Amino acid sequence: MKADILREKFLDFFKSKKHKIVESDSLVPKDDPTVLFTPAGMNQFKKEFLGFNAGFRRAATAQRCLRTDDLDKVGHTRGHHTFFEMLGNFSFGDYFKEEAIAFAWEFLTEELKIDKNRLWVSVYEDDKEAYDIWKDIIKVPQDKIVKLGDKENFWPSEAKAKGPNGPCGPCSEIFFDQLEVWNLVFTQFNRKEGGALEPLPKRNIDTGMGLERLAAVMQGVKSNFETDLFIPLIEEIEVNAKGGNKKEFIYAIADHIRAVTFVIYDGVLPSNEGRGYVARKLIRKCTLHLRVLGLEQPFLYKLVPVVAGIMQQPYPELYGRKENIAEVILAEEKNFISTLESSSSLFKEKFAALLNKADPERAGRIAFQLYDTYGIPLELTRDWLDKHNIKLSQEAFNQGLKQQKDRSKAQSNMSGDVFAAKDLGLGLAATKFSGYKDYSVRAKILKLIKDGGEVKKAAKGEEVSIVLDKSVFYAEAGGQAGDSGEFVKGKNIFKVLDTRATAKVIVHIGQVKDGGFKKGNVVSAKIDRERRLSIARNHTATHLLQAALRKVLGAHVRQQGSLVAEDRLRFDFTHFKDIGAEELQRVEDLVNSYILNNYPLVKKEMPLAQAKKSGALAFFGEKYASRVRVVAIGDISKEFCGGTHLDSTGQISLFKIIQEGSVASGVRRIEAVTGNFAYEEIKEEQRRNQELAEKQSARIKELEKQAKSNKINSLCAAMPDILKKSENINNINVITAIENDVDMESLRRAMDMAKEQANNAVITLATQDIANSRVLLVVGITADLLPKGLDAAAIIRQVAKIIGGSGGGRKDFAQGSGNQPQNLEQAMQELKNIIQKL
Repeated sequence: MKADILREKFLDFFKSKKHKIVESDSLVPKDDPTVLFTPAGMNQFKKEFLGFNAGFRRAATAQRCLRTDDLDKVGHTRGHHTFFEMLGNFSFGDYFKEEAIAFAWEFLTEELKIDKNRLWVSVYEDDKEAYDIWKDIIKVPQDKIVKLGDKENFWPSEAKAKGPNGPCGPCSEIFFDQLEVWNLVFTQFNRKEGGALEPLPKRNIDTGMGLERLAAVMQGVKSNFETDLFIPLIEEIEVNAKGGNKKEFIYAIADHIRAVTFVIYDGVLPSNEGRGYVARKLIRKCTLHLRVLGLEQPFLYKLVPVVAGIMQQPYPELYGRKENIAEVILAEEKNFISTLESSSSLFKEKFAALLNKADPERAGRIAFQLYDTYGIPLELTRDWLDKHNIKLSQEAFNQGLKQQKDRSKAQSNMSGDVFAAKDLGLGLAATKFSGYKDYSVRAKILKLIKDGGEVKKAAKGEEVSIVLDKSVFYAEAGGQAGDSGEFVKGKNIFKVLDTRATAKVIVHIGQVKDGGFKKGNVVSAKIDRERRLSIARNHTATHLLQAALRKVLGAHVRQQGSLVAEDRLRFDFTHFKDIGAEELQRVEDLVNSYILNNYPLVKKEMPLAQAKKSGALAFFGEKYASRVRVVAIGDISKEFCGGTHLDSTGQISLFKIIQEGSVASGVRRIEAVTGNFAYEEIKEEQRRNQELAEKQSARIKELEKQAKSNKINSLCAAMPDILKKSENINNINVITAIENDVDMESLRRAMDMAKEQANNAVITLATQDIANSRVLLVVGITADLLPKGLDAAAIIRQVAKIIGGSGGGRKDFAQGSGNQPQNLEQAMQELKNIIQKL
């Protein structure tokens, strides 16, 4: 029986037993700091286990889970995995042990037709009730009922002695030929500090059965890796492997690619921190395993379509995102392979201080750092160290490895109290929210909270949180900032500075500005409308931005995170290349064209399945309720969204991108502003540009001045050589020179110097600009020739005609210009002719 059929049969069976079928939660648990990834089916029901009324008391799921505490065992055993699916049924104060045991036995023996003789069970050694149910009601032979202790059959394991505090209880496990198949947890106690167990007022059921193990049982194979959940992956690896057929490596790769695919599917990208580090580590382990199999070029990414094909029935959206996920993995593979290929230079850098000074302990720590940070295996490091005669302490390396494993295990498993009662509903019903259409409402104060505890009243100056029976204040969610505003009761004013929500209860955080407030007061609650409008501009613009990015860059663009505030928006999205200035401008122009077209916005609430069918974009990694809100903008955008929006795109007025860059491998970020903030940004940009232009203009003038000074200095320096080239015509020294790229002032100053150094001379200096049809000319006569009747002004008037211009001046100095630089040599010759005729 195929895994898809088993999953479907399980859910259908419990649906027939009046269980609500709840969609799998994300691998990234929302608002749950106790775990790094979702490790079990019960995690998404913590609120229900604490008594929060979600509208159902029975539930069943096929939950995707991820655990890394047994990472080194994956591939070496028949049943250890990082990623797996947990089939589970749950009761929240409804049925208990007898029904839970009966349901499990019925499903296995009647629905799946498993031979009862091949099943046996375990119970907690002190749980006589469960033992008697198995023996007397289910009729399991006593020799097939095993009693086990706190470590094996109490949940959490050894919680009575070691904690954590919170709900706990005995469990009973069902085995098939010594393979554990199903664990039934009977949550009936509350562990207190010191290990005391007190009965819970409402007892719960939490069961978990690995789909992979159940598939192995039903398909008659000895290993989970021989089931239809893994065979296509294993066959693909084996077909391409070039260096042997080592099953443990192939199995580990097949497991890890499932984990990595779903981690990325749920919005986690490879990085060096937290969840991203787990994704990166799994990809690197696969890369190393593939090298053992002779695959030294990127290959892992090619398995993503295989995973998507296997999981297409429960996760059709995954199939549509397979190329995007493969791109992320490919980029990570390339980076790691590059690191491995350049490891020699990295070794030289990290071990430089140890080349001449032995320190095995430090070498061991550095080797672990290389393994932990860069993924470089110890064997590769040791080979390099041996070649350079550097000794390494295996103990130091192992110590770092152990500490890292302890950290990983602590993150993967539950920490602190199993259930944190704070922030789970505050003991109140969900707040009635009418803020999509209203800006104010008359409401009653249900609770005032200060320093984590309830208070009866709050006076002027006190900072408190207030819960109302109804509210128009949007609580921070989905990246959108919470509303601000005020509560008014006569002359009493409470300033709302922020709005949050916990379990659908809206909490208004702020300060009493005037008067005072107490529980039961009826107030007029009003949001800051201008601020709300600015936030709505940014939120609607964010939707337009994603639409524009998908049009300009491609359909692979998907939201990875966002911030929608009053003064700006920030949008993180998947893209694997730098974005050029032209592309970015196209995106901005496209958003502004959407704004100018004034598209109407349509907001509708609909069933989740209908929303998905409509093609609305969802933010992957987000857990959606059975009914969702969809915001559509013309025919250009349709997204799941619970945020506040405008009525039409024209209300945005203006959109301006202020920054774009990379924030992680395969993730880009755009920051932008809208409306008045965009207008102010453009004004500021113009001011900056004007300031820059003025600075540049001043700098240009300074450079021009410097260039002129340099040219004059150059001319002056060359003057002795110019004077040496004089011609004696009619007993007069005639000096002519043509210089390029000088202005009239430079010519005049050069002339002054020439007249000081020359005697009995007529001097002509000129510059020409043929490209611009311009020529400048100066004529100077030394003082000793003036009594002989020579006149520079008369000379230049005759010469300037030849260059298409005119001139004038004094007897000792004259200047002129013309527009025929091609005739300059002819003009110089005319000057000589004039002197000759004197």
